Parts: sequence; structure tokens; C-alpha cells
Amino acid sequence: MGDFSDLLVYKKSFDLAISIFEVSKFFPKEEMYSLTDQIRRSSRSTNICLVEAYRKRRYKAHFISKLSDSDMENSETKAWLKFALECKYHVEEQYNKLTLQSDEVGKLLNHMMNNPEKYDVV
Repeated sequence: MGDFSDLLVYKKSFDLAISIFEVSKFFPKEEMYSLTDQIRRSSRSTNICLVEAYRKRRYKAHFISKLSDSDMENSETKAWLKFALECKYHVEEQYNKLTLQSDEVGKLLNHMMNNPEKYDVV
């Protein structure tokens, strides 16, 4: 198996974090240290926890635990997206696109947790 950057879920979670970064540039300045910071952090953590999981794949329990952390961060990102929508910081079309991306990441993470042997986990 290649590097973590070869994983589809890595690519999709990275793309989601970048998309959220771009969208959040237009959030109001008063949200800089709250919603903007939180949504950027959780979307990036989704990706970083996945990278950590990949490095821990030698140990099944650690691998699944880190993937679970990644999934938790992805869920948090979706919740922040909903707050941003309700506060009218982005439009529904953007919200739908980003939550669809988040759903895809979640499905891929769950596949990994349910099938660790497909990822060279011992």
C-alpha cells in the first residue's frame, strides 16, 4: 500500500478543508475567533486524524480509534456548516455542496473502520 496521500478519503477530506477555508474567508470579522476558527480547525483535523490513523495501522485498535476521531471532527465540521448557513454566512448551494463532500468523507471513513484489513492493518 502506498502513502496516505494516495487514499481517496485523504484527497476528499483535504479538498473539503481547502473549500471550507475559501468559503470562510468571507465570514464576518467578528467570527474570526469563534465559528471561522472552529470550522477551519475541525475540517483540518478530519484530515490530520486520518493521516495519524494511517501511521497507526500497525495496531488495529489505534487505527480504528484515530479514524473514529477523524469521523468525529468531520461531524463537527457539518454542524459548524449548519451554523454558518443559519447565520447566512454562506448560501444554501455552498452549504449543500460542502455537506455532500462531508458525507462522502464520512462514508469513506466508516468503510475504513469497518474494513481495516483492506488498509494493511494487522
